[in-house]
Amino acid sequence: MKISDFQTKDVINIVDGKKLGQITDLELDLRQGRIDSIVVPQYTKFLGMFGGGGTEVVIPWRNIVKIGADVVLVRMDDTKSLRSEDEDLHART
Repeated sequence: MKISDFQTKDVINIVDGKKLGQITDLELDLRQGRIDSIVVPQYTKFLGMFGGGGTEVVIPWRNIVKIGADVVLVRMDDTKSLRSEDEDLHART
């Protein structure tokens, strides 16, 4: 599967049935040669209209339940995996 195919699928949390969005990025474990997690942006309605601001949901690969033709089903019991874009920027520098 190509990353472009993966990015067109909706990510759905099976715990509450909510659509989390679509995958924008992957986090890789280069030492092990595998996908560590998927990243789904979460925008507030106000800031999302202007293309800025928001947080990201980082979903560990182990939380993916099923990858279907149209959706990726995940199990997210908590919101501790939310991180702001500012935190992500600082983590990369």
